[in-house]
Amino acid sequence: MFEPIHGSAFDIAGKGIANAIGACWSASMMLEHLGEQSAAARLMRAIERVTADAACHTPDVGGTATTEAVTAALCAALRGDNA
Repeated sequence: MFEPIHGSAFDIAGKGIANAIGACWSASMMLEHLGEQSAAARLMRAIERVTADAACHTPDVGGTATTEAVTAALCAALRGDNA
């Protein structure tokens, strides 16, 4: 029910180049659908912060960041937002 439009991206699995933003955005929409407005907004703020930083862009959007780096940046943004 809640999956990024690109699906699971089996063709790039294990290469460290998948963009984690789509999965996290889907999670934000799921939280919103489930009535968890605060959690959805918190996750969306983290997504916005990370995508605003060109250093966190994966190859699919013209950057060089790895899946691990984007995920770490998302986690850091969430930890920094204790709303």
